[in-house]
Amino acid sequence: MPPDSTATEKRLLEAAFAEFAKHGLAGARVDRIGIEAAANKRLIYLHFTNKEQLFDTVVTHSIARMSEAVPFTPDDLPGYAGTLFDHLIVHPEHLRLAVWEQLERPVVRPQEQEAYRPKVSAIARAQSLSTKLDPVDILALILGLVTAWLSASPALRQLSKEDAFSPKRLARQRAAVVAAVRAILRSAVTA
Repeated sequence: MPPDSTATEKRLLEAAFAEFAKHGLAGARVDRIGIEAAANKRLIYLHFTNKEQLFDTVVTHSIARMSEAVPFTPDDLPGYAGTLFDHLIVHPEHLRLAVWEQLERPVVRPQEQEAYRPKVSAIARAQSLSTKLDPVDILALILGLVTAWLSASPALRQLSKEDAFSPKRLARQRAAVVAAVRAILRSAVTA
């Protein structure tokens, strides 16, 4: 009976996730992924065809992992924003991977688009009929606010009176994100 390849594939995906988040698609090395996964690098090509397909698979898995870790709550978008902020503080590799994706492989992946579609539809259903903002804009604004502190210039973050990643500073930033989402939603109804 042939060995079960599920465990090997899982190790390869975990190693590739770490490698791509750290180095991007161009900087990632298949040799390092193989070593980290304790697998022959030929298995990468057997399971994923090439490095680009492995990257695409890792991105798709990253989106699924985040969706599982942070359930979308269209009736509490400020709460969702706060929870997503918390998750990205603990797991910044998801955001780094997304940035690498936009820089090196800016293609529309059907799986990624399908991950957004129910969120946009849920926002549309949850919003008042008098809402003037497009649900796509609302989601884009929320995601932009959530990631703003992590993607801000280090020079800007240094202007803060305290360590940019101290618990107190992060709590203040989280509160600002939640308040901003509330304000956007209030203005969307009254606009």
